[in-house]
Amino acid sequence: MSSLDAFDITKRWPAKDPSVLQLYSFPTPNGVKVSIALEEMGIAYEAHKVTLTDADVKSPEFLSLNPNNKIPAIVDPNGPGGAPIGIFESGAILLYLAEKSGKFGGTDPANTAHVRQWLMWQMGGLGPMFGQLGYFYKFAGSEIEDPRPRDRYIGESKRLLGVLDGALGDQDWIAGAYSVADMAIAPWLRALDFYGTKEVLEFENFGNVTAYLNRFLERPAVQKGLVTPPRD
Repeated sequence: MSSLDAFDITKRWPAKDPSVLQLYSFPTPNGVKVSIALEEMGIAYEAHKVTLTDADVKSPEFLSLNPNNKIPAIVDPNGPGGAPIGIFESGAILLYLAEKSGKFGGTDPANTAHVRQWLMWQMGGLGPMFGQLGYFYKFAGSEIEDPRPRDRYIGESKRLLGVLDGALGDQDWIAGAYSVADMAIAPWLRALDFYGTKEVLEFENFGNVTAYLNRFLERPAVQKGLVTPPRD
């Protein structure tokens, strides 16, 4: 009997190798955070494509692992004490993987606190605000004639880019050493291309941010993680 048999999600997305970590995801900004982290940390894993359709994320099997019906989620057959564990929420997964691997979670207690600080900043600010910007600028919200919602998220996104630009200063990574905070932040910067909002945000004016994103995208593990699991 496999240690994964207790997880109903494996009935819909069966594991080929139940001895390795199972990733259930799709290559969105939140999804690729985890595939990038797994690649950077060298953790053996198997990726399962879970589309954003209701048929997948609202299926009983997926909801059994994540009742919030959002990707990504993981099942680690080698969890704490050797027992299997399932986890959802990308930030929580990043913290778990950093502790599991002993990598990219912080170089000492003070640095660890700063890594977590910026990770929470992304989870609570950058991601939600950029997501709303995308909705009101590119998707259904763009049809709303009232400009106030769109203007609000343009303004807030610019503010957050300014925060990030100032915090980066003359350092390569947001908390000093490369960390899970960077793995969370940079994919959302990349999403601005998809939303078509770089021009309206005057993205090129944030020189530290543009250089930061370019550094991130040059990393081999990032390049692989960005297309894992493949869309088709």
